[in-house]
Amino acid sequence: MAAKTRFPVEFRRETCKECNVLLVQGVNCRVRIKQKREPHVVVTCLNCGNQTRILLREKKEHKELEQDNYSNEASC
Repeated sequence: MAAKTRFPVEFRRETCKECNVLLVQGVNCRVRIKQKREPHVVVTCLNCGNQTRILLREKKEHKELEQDNYSNEASC
C-alpha cells in the first residue's frame, strides 16, 4: 500500500480484534454497560471470548481545551 490509513472508530469497533469477525449484537456478540470504576461498555465476542471496553466519559484534558477555546472566542 502506498499510504497507510486508519479506519474510523465506528468501523474498528464493529470487528473483533482477536478473530477479525464482524460483530453483530445479539448474534455473535454481547454488549453490557458497567458502572464499576469508570462507566464503560463491555463488548464480548461470543466466538473467541475477547472483551473490548469502551469508556463513556470524555477525557478531562479534552474538556479543558474546549473550555479554553470557548473562553478565547468569547473574549474576542
